Amino acid sequence: MTPSTARPGDRTAAEVAAATRVDARTWDLTVASAALGRPAAVRIVLPADFTRAAGRTWPVLYLLHGPHEDHTAWSRQAAVEELTEGAGLILAMPDCGPAGLSSRWLDGSDYETFQLRELDVLLRRDHRASGVRAVAGVSTGGHGAMAHAARHPGAFRAAASFSGVLDTAFAGVPAALDALLLRESLCPGSLWGDPVDRWDTWRAFNPTARAGGLRGTALYVSCGSGAAPVAGGTELLPEVLESTLWPATHVFATALELRGIPVTTHYYEGGRHEWTYWRREFAAAWPLLARALGLPGPSAAVSR
Repeated sequence: MTPSTARPGDRTAAEVAAATRVDARTWDLTVASAALGRPAAVRIVLPADFTRAAGRTWPVLYLLHGPHEDHTAWSRQAAVEELTEGAGLILAMPDCGPAGLSSRWLDGSDYETFQLRELDVLLRRDHRASGVRAVAGVSTGGHGAMAHAARHPGAFRAAASFSGVLDTAFAGVPAALDALLLRESLCPGSLWGDPVDRWDTWRAFNPTARAGGLRGTALYVSCGSGAAPVAGGTELLPEVLESTLWPATHVFATALELRGIPVTTHYYEGGRHEWTYWRREFAAAWPLLARALGLPGPSAAVSR
């Protein structure tokens, strides 16, 4: 692996400023991103046969983290390297920002371009990515997964959201997003501005409003109804967020159904906004993601 060379000012190109080998298959990259205006981290996990199969190209599964996490979250919390071992794909886990909102921010930080264009260029050029892609995300990363797929029809063969923010116009959701921003020491409204004054921007990044763009994409959506706050718990927001997202997720699924767009859903009673549930849901969604990526079905599946 060597640093790539991007043309200055080319927002579709990416340059690797540093690369650290984590293990035989895993690399942590620091990418000079023009779209973000700063370096950004990406963890990639290469197939076991990557070196031996020198002429082969590989599909890519993008995994987006949520708030208060980083690009290592899926490795630390879900052990995705083990779950997908031997499946014959590249895992890409990009920086999604402190709130995990992979979108175009008011300050110009463009996580959408970073993930969909710059990272795609890097993976095709340096790691023989085939261009066949799927995306999955947890919490705010679930918003990114569905918003990316809806705003760019055909860019992903499949998209999965686990407790994702799927209707940004639903009652209580704008306030919840502001609370997430405050939790990360960011100003409320710093994502897309005021939801009334800038309703067109909010609508542009609302997966429910853009549901028609998901036609032809294999979809998996899950969410819990929420659980009572833990006695003595120090963080109320993660406890109440699941119950806020529960009805919004149903609205999103209904928007798909009204358009005749198939979606696999799993709604479960209770459940907190945490990885205990998301690990299980990723395992359930993995066969759908694998099929969409053209991977062998039975051998690619994992047990729940």
